[in-house]
Amino acid sequence: MPSYRPLPLLLIATALAAAPAGASAAAPPPPGMISARDLAFLNRVTWGANQADAEALVRDGRSRWLARQLQPAADDALPAAAQAQLDGLAISHLKLKDEVQALEAQNKAANQLTDPDQKKAAQQAYQQAMNDLARQAATRDLLRDLYAPDQVREQMTWFWFNHFNVHAAKANIRAMVGDYEDSAIRPHALGRFRDLLEATLRHPAMLRYLDNADNAAGHINENYARELLELHTMGVGSGYSQKDVQELARILTGVGIDARAEDPKVRPQMQDQLIRDGLFEFNPNRHDYGDKVLLGHTIKGRGFAEVEEALDIIARQPATARHVSGQIASYFMGDNPPPALVGRMAETFQHSDGDIAKVLATLFQSPEFNASLGTAFKDPAHYAVSAVRLAYNDRVILNAQPIQGWLNRMAEGLYNHETPDGYPVAAAAWDGPGQMAMRFEIARQIGAGAAGLFKPDTPGATEAPAFPQIENALYFNAIAPTMGPKSVAALGQAVSPQDWNTLFLSSPEFMRR
Repeated sequence: MPSYRPLPLLLIATALAAAPAGASAAAPPPPGMISARDLAFLNRVTWGANQADAEALVRDGRSRWLARQLQPAADDALPAAAQAQLDGLAISHLKLKDEVQALEAQNKAANQLTDPDQKKAAQQAYQQAMNDLARQAATRDLLRDLYAPDQVREQMTWFWFNHFNVHAAKANIRAMVGDYEDSAIRPHALGRFRDLLEATLRHPAMLRYLDNADNAAGHINENYARELLELHTMGVGSGYSQKDVQELARILTGVGIDARAEDPKVRPQMQDQLIRDGLFEFNPNRHDYGDKVLLGHTIKGRGFAEVEEALDIIARQPATARHVSGQIASYFMGDNPPPALVGRMAETFQHSDGDIAKVLATLFQSPEFNASLGTAFKDPAHYAVSAVRLAYNDRVILNAQPIQGWLNRMAEGLYNHETPDGYPVAAAAWDGPGQMAMRFEIARQIGAGAAGLFKPDTPGATEAPAFPQIENALYFNAIAPTMGPKSVAALGQAVSPQDWNTLFLSSPEFMRR
């Protein structure tokens, strides 16, 4: 493990207290090098700029590069070393239903044991199996964030998971969360919002998390219906009523989960109403077939077709366009995005029938977005991932566990937000003194090359030599011109490459995108 000496406290204070500085005027970059402005754009729309993506943007030009990001090619692939790690994960090969059935059998067998010690050990093994599945999902997510060429899709996968949040620690969602992200969220991250909305509705992780698996005629549970309107689509104060929540809950009766191999017994006249798809089930025995009135629309009782009609109505509400567009703008631009820009995004949303890529194009090509580059404060996920991307470029890490640990320590652990509103994106949630001190410690680990990222998570593994090369051509040609005088002065006092790396990753400029 590389050694480093502690940084003088004066340097720490200087680095952390320096006021954020906007990009200063700079001479044009050398031929073939990215400009400071394009680098700021890259920092904003990806998980953090690195040399490889900077070269791609210079080669293609911003417009062509962005077009490829918004419509990624089917053959966009991870680097071979990263793909090999994904291929080695069990969740890459398991079907969700088989996985959940096996875990339920394991849990049932554990609970039937009579010996207390054996029972405790078996129950712990069951919990560990679910923990391991969630850990594998996080590893897959982080490797994609770090190395996927379709960076905008990976940004939006994180955004949409947070928007349609589920908490892995509830019940057996740890076993489902990887599939939820990979099959419900990622394939629709740049598609139509209406399709994404239904994909999340049909996934057992969402149905378990917001209790719609318990929603049945005569035993109404309004949790999912309320959050679908309040958080996922129209937003608070957008014109829907408590009666609309109640009617939507009635529409959603019978939408649930069934891990059994055999079909439920259904009356012959309703047999064609039964829907089973993996763990998803629409059970007509549990559905309220009465007529409903949602947002002024009468919906005739006829089974799952009611759900699809309700989603059509909700997804096309002007309030949904405004709410979702505002959430996307805040994610990319930080606090209080310009209302006029959000309005134009909402218009694009409505005119394109919720085409997410077109909404993003309206955002990314706007003068307001361009003017805001470098001002949005990074949440912990963007901070940690962007630090590793810049420090190691396209060299593939061998262990994502340190990053997962950093995110947990910074209170933004993957799949770990308990309430359905997701993690906040406002700067005030992440820029307190404790958060800054934690970021400095993480910067020191990365900057010294002592973070454990290149030590495989296997017994007896040794750590491969890896020292971050941040002070490189990309830094001198594109990053250095954006550094404020206080940060430049602090970097000039670094007594070793480790100190320099740490100070740079702790600088106010690196805290923003």
